[in-house]
Amino acid sequence: MEAVFIYVTAPSEEVATSIARPVVEEGLAACANILRGMRSIYRWQGRIEEAEETVLILKTRAALFDALAARVRDLHPYECPCIVALPLAAGTPDYLRWILGETAPSSTA
Repeated sequence: MEAVFIYVTAPSEEVATSIARPVVEEGLAACANILRGMRSIYRWQGRIEEAEETVLILKTRAALFDALAARVRDLHPYECPCIVALPLAAGTPDYLRWILGETAPSSTA
């Protein structure tokens, strides 16, 4: 399947928005969902850390992962941001066509 969801974590809703808007405007993602209120417990540099984070889900085509990940890295304040592609096992044809159509080369500004 050509469409994927890109899962990204951010330190705040403001940061997630500052990443989401440009990647959608640039045609790297068709849509961005911002979900506040996630609590993360993780190991970082040998210590257990705990933080409030915001989840950012970007809908795009698999072929754009590298370009999208590079752009997210440019906009993200974390040293090692979570940027992973989640494959879609299935989806309604019209929704998947919409994702692919909005991320097609001709749809970029």
